[in-house]
Amino acid sequence: MKFKKIRFYLLAVFLLVAVTGSWAGPSSQDEPQDLAHLRARLLTHLIRQQMAVNHFSHKALDDTLSEAAFDLYVQQLDSQKRFLTQSDMDQLHQYRHTIDDAIIKGDLLLPSIGARLLRLRIAAVADMIPEILNKGFDFQRKEYFETDPDKIGYAKDDNDLKKRWHQILKYQVLMRYVQLLEERENQPTEAMEKNDATFDIRTDDALLHEASQKVQRSIQHLLTRLSEQTEQDHFDRFINAFVRAYDPHSAYLAPDALEDFEIYMKGSLEGIGATLREDDGFIRVVEIIPGSPAAKQGQLSAEDIIIKVGEGEQDPIDVTETRLRDAVKLIRGKKGTVVRLTIQKPTGREQVIAITRDVVEIEEGFVKSTTVPVPGQPGLVYGYLRIPSFYRDFQGSRGGQTARNVTDDVRRELAYLNKQGIAGLVLDLRNNGGGSLSDAISVTGLFISTGPVVQVKNSDGNISVFEDEDPQIAYNGPLVVLVNRFSASASEIVAGAIQDYGRGVVIGGGGTHGKGTVQAIFDMDQPLIYGPLEKLKPLGALKITVQKFYRINGGSTQVRGVKPDIELPDRLAFLESGEKYIEYALPWDVVTEVPFNRWDMGVDVSTLRHLSQERVEKGHLFDALVAETRRNLQRSHHTLRPLDLVSVLHERESIRDVVNTGVDSDFGTGAPQKKPGADQLDKEIAEDLYVGESFGVLTDMRRQASQGKPYVTGQVTPDR
Repeated sequence: MKFKKIRFYLLAVFLLVAVTGSWAGPSSQDEPQDLAHLRARLLTHLIRQQMAVNHFSHKALDDTLSEAAFDLYVQQLDSQKRFLTQSDMDQLHQYRHTIDDAIIKGDLLLPSIGARLLRLRIAAVADMIPEILNKGFDFQRKEYFETDPDKIGYAKDDNDLKKRWHQILKYQVLMRYVQLLEERENQPTEAMEKNDATFDIRTDDALLHEASQKVQRSIQHLLTRLSEQTEQDHFDRFINAFVRAYDPHSAYLAPDALEDFEIYMKGSLEGIGATLREDDGFIRVVEIIPGSPAAKQGQLSAEDIIIKVGEGEQDPIDVTETRLRDAVKLIRGKKGTVVRLTIQKPTGREQVIAITRDVVEIEEGFVKSTTVPVPGQPGLVYGYLRIPSFYRDFQGSRGGQTARNVTDDVRRELAYLNKQGIAGLVLDLRNNGGGSLSDAISVTGLFISTGPVVQVKNSDGNISVFEDEDPQIAYNGPLVVLVNRFSASASEIVAGAIQDYGRGVVIGGGGTHGKGTVQAIFDMDQPLIYGPLEKLKPLGALKITVQKFYRINGGSTQVRGVKPDIELPDRLAFLESGEKYIEYALPWDVVTEVPFNRWDMGVDVSTLRHLSQERVEKGHLFDALVAETRRNLQRSHHTLRPLDLVSVLHERESIRDVVNTGVDSDFGTGAPQKKPGADQLDKEIAEDLYVGESFGVLTDMRRQASQGKPYVTGQVTPDR
């Protein structure tokens, strides 16, 4: 098959900054100054210039931006409100409207003052811990601990701070005690009998003492790590907060963070195979890499918070308020070793999971497909194609070489599925966070003839239309596109284009993520081209939002995302996940639509929607899922935790049995000419309610299309 020719615009970004103006570089008078201070002044100057010139929004550097940067800074400084008091915040608050002026002058006091205040409070808390733990706790007393920092203020004074830590420690000791109690009760009876001479049945007091000791060691480790944070660490976080005030996808990547970013972009992932991010003092899971140790273990999920990390049987280390890089260092390790993660689910439930580290098999992150027999119609099969991301090895493709990319892989899988004679296709874009723009365009082109796919607006207002120019179509049958709230960026471009063309039906539980922006990386070391500045390297990089995506119907995918044609019950409805929940996200807007040839599927989407709804409601397939979602929603709002043993035991007992929402599909998993390795994929989709209903919609589409003139194109200019 001839390769499709795709017209797209390569974003070439060059950092050409003259180090002049408000920062003139080191002079003879600057020599005695600390290099770190010189580095900070230079970096501040460069970032101010780049954000002003290249950021899509062209936000003014004024008091409004200063307020946003301040709020983001203090959120990460003490996100759990466990150290700073209200008097500390009052002292910091005087800088809320002066960040813009300080950035212009290149003389920043706020990060240094914040670092000093935090160090003092950490030292004070360190003195409190032994005294509080030594006095012990009354676990019969009915009281509650608020775990959501947004619902509480800062401690009024030192006494109030001590009371807060009394509750924090009481909660941690209680939870650790219950965990130890459950571990003891779950010890197999047979093992206890065989090791009767050595097995130590602890008393409750012994378990309580052990719990207290474990908590003390964990907290001490946390406080030590926090106190070891450098001025540079605080400065880098402050600069990142300033950049994020422009929009949530712009960021300052300090040298260490830049290294991790480059590793991720290359696809060279190690450890457990989970992508993480720092989120207001928490280490939050962004995604699980398909085929990774974490994916195979099966209990770690996107949006989980990693609270503690333990090496093998060693005591776990609290990673709350820990730098992402430090947390990653604890999680990574040699192949074959075990890491134990204490995680908090979005519902508030905590659990400990053990994952055996391994080399992440990148192959598992690539496109996969399989076929599924259609019930009652022997010899007829549907195809299933999963695209985990829009990957492309840019480095490997330099110099005219051919490197692996998602377009070639999708084309190959479609050729295989066509040979199997599939009667319909489910294209699964769930949890696809995006990737290469050019591949989003070319993958869309595999399902349509020539025409526009997406519009991109630059910061200067110029709009480019990205088109597929090859009339060849790799698959022309019934198509369902499956999405969820973690489908973002490039996957939203594909889903939106398929929907606009009427080429297929988009199905999902709720809308997509709503990330309709493009980022570029600016190397901050690029301007350091002469001797005196070389010693200030490395400066890291800037990730700046430089463009916005728009659908061919004119609407932006930003914030609103893509709304499915057929909405199914959303098991993640209790999560506030998506662009619309993120502070300082760029707004939704529209541009002029572009003409294109709409695809006539020969089906009525409203009828398909009615049939699906009837099948879901009368078949009760999603009842258990809806009930679980309702319970999770209630739990996510229940942030006031009991501090008495009876209530905790009762609560844990009530949530111990997790409802299994997976129901076997009517669609079989056996099919002729199966590809090697398809068994696992077959098992996954057989237990997936959303895939099962997608196959049901395909059947409805085929029935409708057989009564009319299916799958032809006609000229149309779409309405917005």
